[in-house]
Amino acid sequence: MEKKTTVPAAKKLAAPKSKSGGLNAAWVIPILFVVGVLIYMFVLGNPSNFNEEGEPATALGIIYKGGVIVPVLITCLLIVLVFSIERSITIGKAGGSGNLDAFVRKIRSFLDSNNIADALKECDRQQGSVGNVAKTAIAKYDQLQKEPNMTKDQKLVALTKEVEEATTLELPMLEKNLVILSTLASVATLIALLGTVVGMIKAFFAIGAGGGAPDASALATGIAEALINTALGIGTSAVAIIMYNFFTSKIDALTYKIDEIGMSLQQNFSAHN
Repeated sequence: MEKKTTVPAAKKLAAPKSKSGGLNAAWVIPILFVVGVLIYMFVLGNPSNFNEEGEPATALGIIYKGGVIVPVLITCLLIVLVFSIERSITIGKAGGSGNLDAFVRKIRSFLDSNNIADALKECDRQQGSVGNVAKTAIAKYDQLQKEPNMTKDQKLVALTKEVEEATTLELPMLEKNLVILSTLASVATLIALLGTVVGMIKAFFAIGAGGGAPDASALATGIAEALINTALGIGTSAVAIIMYNFFTSKIDALTYKIDEIGMSLQQNFSAHN
């Protein structure tokens, strides 16, 4: 009988560690809603914020008079603050441990002298998204230099594809949860508008119930409720817009650094091969 020969199984590469990419909105938002309701009930609604007649005596008491829409708007503000802090930490880590401009200059210098080993060590020191993409691209650069069965154009295409794929894997981690900020930038205003409409409805009911001599207290309460909701919604929306644009600009700056390193790799590969 013919003896079967067994081929040893190829050694599997360790799977890369999965990236958390930040907080999970699915459970963070419900928790923040509960916190918002508790703030409304026990902080804003604390008896110390009102006088003996039940009228607001402090700014917190005034906000409490904004009605049932206020807890929702407080939740929106909490969401904006929490995810702004979370994105700030995540994007800050993505830049790595050192100055990005200095890192890019060092990488370009190492590539100009074809010093691949030191370039990889510098990527390990930098870490972060930029360092990870640079390391992946430089490793591919080194591999293609030793590849005898590909033309120069094919190698350049493969190098460009490697940079693009590495960038595509890193960017979702940076952009995660930004959609929440962009959504609240408009939704908070709409929620505030709902509170404004509810307050104005109460004000007009006060006018109608008075039969030509409206209850001034009820009228003022309705108008105040409308204005409180408007102020909270506009404030939340403004913060969301500012933070969204800030983080978008930071991500664009990181992407530009990655593109700069990718361009340097292509130029050096063309010059040295």
